[in-house]
Amino acid sequence: MEGLIEVDYTVMCKNDVSLEVTLKALFENEKVMRAIKGEFAKGLRNIALSSKDDTMIYLKTDKEVFTFTASKNDFADLLELAEEDARKHKRFKKECDGVELVDIRTVD
Repeated sequence: MEGLIEVDYTVMCKNDVSLEVTLKALFENEKVMRAIKGEFAKGLRNIALSSKDDTMIYLKTDKEVFTFTASKNDFADLLELAEEDARKHKRFKKECDGVELVDIRTVD
């Protein structure tokens, strides 16, 4: 195969966060309820918080996405190439030891 592919990746660390919380669970938390009421219903009494559906809220670590270009022939080794690119550019910090492939695109 001829041509190039562009690969996006992020660096994974041990203290990364990825949580899913329902809106109902947030509204049941007393501190969250007080904060919302204090911000949006200041001075009002007998206010109840509710939602129409059980919406999920995702809490994730904000990550920087890095990009490199490789040959289409190297498709099977993209993970290793991404790790090499991260090491070459000194992107592995303390307690960061892996990469996650985010996107793979062909370049004409």
